[in-house]
Amino acid sequence: MDQFLDTFLNWDYIWQVFPDLLKTGLVNTLILAGVSAIIGTVLGMVVAVMGLSKKVWLRWPARVYTDIFRGLPAILTILVIGQGLGTLARPIVGHNPYPLGITALSLIAAAYIGEIFRAGIQSVEKGQLEASRALGMTYTKAMLLVVIPQGVRRVLPALVNQFIALVKDSTLVYFLGFLTSQRELFRIGQDLAANTGNLSPLVAAGAVYLVITVPLTHLVNYIDKRLQTGRKVRTDPGDGDGGSGLTLVNTGGGAAL
Repeated sequence: MDQFLDTFLNWDYIWQVFPDLLKTGLVNTLILAGVSAIIGTVLGMVVAVMGLSKKVWLRWPARVYTDIFRGLPAILTILVIGQGLGTLARPIVGHNPYPLGITALSLIAAAYIGEIFRAGIQSVEKGQLEASRALGMTYTKAMLLVVIPQGVRRVLPALVNQFIALVKDSTLVYFLGFLTSQRELFRIGQDLAANTGNLSPLVAAGAVYLVITVPLTHLVNYIDKRLQTGRKVRTDPGDGDGGSGLTLVNTGGGAAL
C-alpha cells in the first residue's frame, strides 16, 4: 500500500509540478482548446451548410472533408499537418509548431462539429422554413434567422461534449515538440514523471483536466435537461381562462412561427 501511494500520490512531486501545471500547462491547454473550438465551430458551420446545399459542387466536398477527418485517427492528422506541412508553412510560422497544432485540432473539430450542426439543422421541421418563405423571407434569410438558430439550440449538449473532447485531444499535440513555454498539461506531467520515474505528476495533471472537464460535463447535463423538460413561464392571470396562470414552453425546439 505504501508503495502504491508513493507511486501515484507522492505529494513532494505533486507540489513540485503544480506551479508549472497552473502557470504554463493550464494556460496552453485552454489556448489550444479554446482557439481550436472557435475556429472549428466557424468552419463546422460552413461545412454543415455546404453539406445541406442542393448544389453538388458544394455538398460533395463537405462530405469528403467530413469523412476524411472523422475517419483518420486524431494523432495521424496532427502529425501529418504538424510535421508534413511544417516545411510549407515555415515562411509563415517559422519553426514554431504551436499554430500548426491549433490548425490540426481545428480541422478535426470542424468535421465533428459540422456533423453536429447538420443533424441539428435537419431536425428542424420543414414547416419552419416553408412558413418563413411564405412570410416573404429569402431562403438564405430564413435559414440564418429561423432554421439555423433552432438547430444550434437543439445540439448544444453535443457541442459542449465536443469541446470536452477537444480539451482532451489537446494532449496529442505534444508529439510536435513544443518549446518549454508551450507545453500543455499532459506534457508537463509526463516530463517530470519521466525524470523521476514516479507517476504522481501525471496524476496531478489528470486532476487539473478534471477541474476543466467535470464542470463542462455537468453543464451538458443541465442544458440537456432544460431542453428536454422546457421551462415554466407566467402568463397574464387576467386572460379569463380560469387557469393557474402558468404555461409550459418547450425550449428545445426554438420559437415556432
